[in-house]
Amino acid sequence: MRILIALALLLIVAAAAVAGIVYGGLVDVAATASEPGPLRWLLETTRERSISRRAEGIRVPDLSGEALAAAGASGFDDMCASCHGAPRHAPFVAAQDMSPPPPRLDRGEATELDPAERFWVIKHGIRMTGMPAWGHTHSDQEIWSLVAFLGRLPGMDADTYRHLAASGGHHHHDQDVNARCGGDEHEHDGHAH
Repeated sequence: MRILIALALLLIVAAAAVAGIVYGGLVDVAATASEPGPLRWLLETTRERSISRRAEGIRVPDLSGEALAAAGASGFDDMCASCHGAPRHAPFVAAQDMSPPPPRLDRGEATELDPAERFWVIKHGIRMTGMPAWGHTHSDQEIWSLVAFLGRLPGMDADTYRHLAASGGHHHHDQDVNARCGGDEHEHDGHAH
């Protein structure tokens, strides 16, 4: 009986401490603040384990085709390069100030993700990071083409990148996608995207 009372008291104290932290405004939510080491570890480990668990059982198709990678390069150039950067092209200024900052995929950041995990992240996004869920607006085939391209991107030179992005076709994305990314439909090459 004493153990149950001690556990109940411990739970009450823990709940009161969490409530005090939350309602006392003790956590700095500013994008300019950095998390203390233990909190950063907790958030990163939670994200990594969540992605890994949800990607289990995803069957990875053959990603070796050049046409698939070229289609992914075009999609990456349209949807991803503005936040993640591309060979010899820095992300747009606001992406550099995001917290956490989007990984520079052309520099090999986030290579710890296997293809199934990359697919899951692209399709479902990651809350509170700015990474949108592209699965609402893109087919699984389009997402796999991005995964195929991402396997080739680290260390790619700018000329190869430009060639692949141009050879993969030209994608038009609807206004909802642009609005979700914080932009409006924009003009490029004389026509709206």
